[in-house]
Amino acid sequence: MEPKPDILLMNGNIWTGSPRNPYANYLACKDGRIMSVGTGPVHASDEIGTVDLGGYFTMPGFIDAHTHFRIGGASLNRLDLRSARSEIEFSEAVSTRSNGHPEGSWLIGGSWDHENWESRRLPTKELVDGFTQQFPVFLDRIDTHIALVNSHALRLAGISRNTPDPPGGVIVRDSNGDPTGIVKDAARQMILQVIPEPKMAELVRDAREAMKLANRLGVTSVSDMGPERDMRAYIDLKERGELTVRVNMVLPIDKWRTLGNHGVQANSNAGVNEWIKLGAVKAFADGSLGAGTAWFFDPYNDDNTNHGLATDILSSGELETLAFDADRNHLQLAIHAIGDKAVSRVLDIFERIQRQNPAWDRRFRIEHAQHLTEEDFARFGKLYAIASVQPYHCIDDGRWAERKIGSGRAGSAFAFRRFLDERITLALGTDWPVAPLNPMEGIHAAVTRATIDGKHPDGWNPQQKIGLEEALRAYTFGSAFASFSESEKGILDTGKLADIVVLSKNPFETTPAELKDIKVVMTVVGGKVVYADDNIFEAVRDGV
Repeated sequence: MEPKPDILLMNGNIWTGSPRNPYANYLACKDGRIMSVGTGPVHASDEIGTVDLGGYFTMPGFIDAHTHFRIGGASLNRLDLRSARSEIEFSEAVSTRSNGHPEGSWLIGGSWDHENWESRRLPTKELVDGFTQQFPVFLDRIDTHIALVNSHALRLAGISRNTPDPPGGVIVRDSNGDPTGIVKDAARQMILQVIPEPKMAELVRDAREAMKLANRLGVTSVSDMGPERDMRAYIDLKERGELTVRVNMVLPIDKWRTLGNHGVQANSNAGVNEWIKLGAVKAFADGSLGAGTAWFFDPYNDDNTNHGLATDILSSGELETLAFDADRNHLQLAIHAIGDKAVSRVLDIFERIQRQNPAWDRRFRIEHAQHLTEEDFARFGKLYAIASVQPYHCIDDGRWAERKIGSGRAGSAFAFRRFLDERITLALGTDWPVAPLNPMEGIHAAVTRATIDGKHPDGWNPQQKIGLEEALRAYTFGSAFASFSESEKGILDTGKLADIVVLSKNPFETTPAELKDIKVVMTVVGGKVVYADDNIFEAVRDGV
């Protein structure tokens, strides 16, 4: 007798993501996997957990190719300065949060953006020093490549007017040579080194908060570009049976030996289970455009003395040495590169690795890949590198990018259409908490390129728009491929993991401008309902 499913989803408008059988109306799950999916009549049974989808649009769960997931969970309870529209609002928000803050305890927050302020000036420590004398303050800019710290924090880190800029970083100084409180890239790391590491209970709490948000937004898998300690939180939750989001853990590149010594490889199942995957390592080649530290061949238009910054690990040659070693051990390389010179130098390293190391299915990744020279698009394609991109950054940076780098370079930025035309795999993500975790906001950004200030309703550089189906594939199968997981997820097909999302509207029957307003009404991970809108699925309960 044929085994019965654990759960049956019926009467749906199911987009499977599979070119072979793109649509279905039912899907049955058994032991966390898809038992069958197809079209035709099906009947509910008292012996089977059944969900009547009522014709709602159903698709593979979203796979976010680039997050800082546990850190994003922590950010949900920290001071959020995203809404500050001036130095005064910034200062007032910090002052309010400072009331009653424990003496000596770090006040951590961020997501401020001086590009939203009329002055467009970077903040200084004087905006917060007056009411934070008794504790250190660390406030990240939205891109996490610049932070504002107060005088207390500068003292703890040993930063004074006599402290030299670290390689790959900048301590911003005033006209007298004194630190203003702004630290960029490697200088920011000098502060982070003196902030106490969170305890295990905090890591687990943060991960839980992140998963709750992901469940509500239909994100069923993420790649987490995080420190090794965050992996411990996921392992703890896995052992408790509490994981409701699958995690591809991308560790810092200097941890490659830890993975290699345990036989972990990107293209094998060693050290891997259905919930936590290992096998990729990450490094930084430069900073960010908003921080003025993305590394370009030509200087910035708003500061002709500045080309941005290569990271110390790139300039010293250490990145290349580590990359060769990691690749030789079949570990995937995911390199952050934003400026055109940074991308070019990373492609140089990839080319040398491909020539000199033994061949394997290596799937090089460049994270962000925002600005490329004309000749580097072809090199990108020849290397079969993956463009791991975040469309929301496009509609955010598009407000002011031309002022910083000119119309020529800005005109080829965030070149999603060009990547696809060059047959380059796109993997979509958010960089959360830098940008919102909501996949529909990213889909909307990729399809419309309408900047968040409303000034480009027809799209900033509209020639780089991609189609809705292309965006959905890049947010599902593309991101699965980018983590060597396409045999397990990214489409809804027999034998795949039962990771499914149900949307409030059919995106193919929605105007592009309305895509960002589509809500998730149900999320299924491993055949279990982890989120359901009670107004629509009132009979569905967690764990069905």
